[in-house]
Parts: sequence; C-alpha cells; structure tokens
Amino acid sequence: MTEFDKGPILVTGASGGIGAATVRHLVRAGAQVIAAGRDEDKLAALAAETGCTTLAFDLTSEDSVRDALGDLDLWGVVNCGGWGGEIATPMDTDIDVFDKVIAVNTRGALLVTKYASRSMIRLGRGGAIVNVSSQAALVALKGHICYGASKAALDNITRVSALELGPHGIRVNGVHPTVVMTPMSAWYWGRPEIEGPFLSQMPLGRWATEDEIAAPIVFLLGDGASMITGVSLPIDGGYTAC
Repeated sequence: MTEFDKGPILVTGASGGIGAATVRHLVRAGAQVIAAGRDEDKLAALAAETGCTTLAFDLTSEDSVRDALGDLDLWGVVNCGGWGGEIATPMDTDIDVFDKVIAVNTRGALLVTKYASRSMIRLGRGGAIVNVSSQAALVALKGHICYGASKAALDNITRVSALELGPHGIRVNGVHPTVVMTPMSAWYWGRPEIEGPFLSQMPLGRWATEDEIAAPIVFLLGDGASMITGVSLPIDGGYTAC
C-alpha cells in the first residue's frame, strides 16, 4: 500500500519532458498513471518503460475531452499539456497564435478540470489536481505576452477550482517552473544575450531539470500536502523572489 493507491492519476502533456518525468516519478511512487499527450510514439515508449497506460484526446476540443474523461474514474490530475506559442511583444503578437496558446494552456486545462472533477466528485474519495503554470505568470518576461497571459489565467482557474472543489475534498494547486533547458527551449533561452542576464538575476543561477519540476508536483499530489490547496508554488531557483 502506498499514498498513491487511491485511484488513477491522469497526466496531460506526458509526451513532453516535464510530463514524462512526472509520470516516471508517480509510477515509482506506486501510482496508477494514465498518460496523455500529442506524440503517440513517445507515449508508447513511456508506457513500455513505466507500465503506465495511455489515453489520446484533443485538449482543444470539448467533445474530445468529454468523450475521453466522462466515464473515466480518476483520483488525481496533472495538467501539464501546453504550447509555448511565439516570442513576441504586445505590438507585434500574432492574435491567431495567442488564441491557440489560450486554447491549449488555459481552456484545455479548464476542460480537463471540468470533466475530471465530475468523476472525482462522483467517486466521493477526494483527490488532487496540479496545474503546471510558469514563472511567466508571476513576473513580466519580455516576449512572453501570449504564454504569460495563458498561464496567469490558469492561475486563477487554480484558485477558483480550489475554492469550489475544496468541499468535496479535492485539492487544487499550481507549480510555476523556470526554464528547463531542452533542445526546444535552447533556441531562445540558450542565446548568450538572453541566458546570461536571466541567470544573473536568479539566486541559484542555473536552469531547472525535468526531475526538479516533477518532484514537487508529486509532493502536491501526495499525503504530505493534504492541507495545501490554492497555492502557486514557484520552482524557479528564486527568480520571482527578487
């Protein structure tokens, strides 16, 4: 018996780095994990590695989310599915890109919360939801008008959901990672003129690893966080504290 034997935990964005790391940590902790993501080949490899099950649905389609989650028994959720969009200012942002970022990062997480929480309430066993936000929701970052707005809106969804779902014994929290230096993020954050000034303002002075984001997510899902709900937890090396 483990603290994670209460029911399945859904992890969206599991074909990405943080999502996949979260799946691995949860499986090692004894959880039954359902992994969802865009890349079916990566999901299949993750399932072969960890023993998780996989589930395909479109975060931007309410019909798809409803069909996937409507009858699915869940105890927990990690809303990790997301899209970075563009690096742009308010003056030159592409509104079509903005709409897509909101559709995935904000609306998608709300749709998952909507249908997953119905299942959790129906089962009557409580539960926990963790939304993966960003340091870009807490401070202004140049070029992040779309992404930052989508994650700031997600933070309000976290707080309101904590208020509404608390009476059902369901906790809702958010984590706010700094950059994890992957090949996808290196094209921007790896530029010397971007990386140097940014890290010079961070007390720990380095990028995060995927495991350093996944571990606090797992903590917030577990019994050790049983009195924690509605929080926004920076995992950013102290950047937003300065």
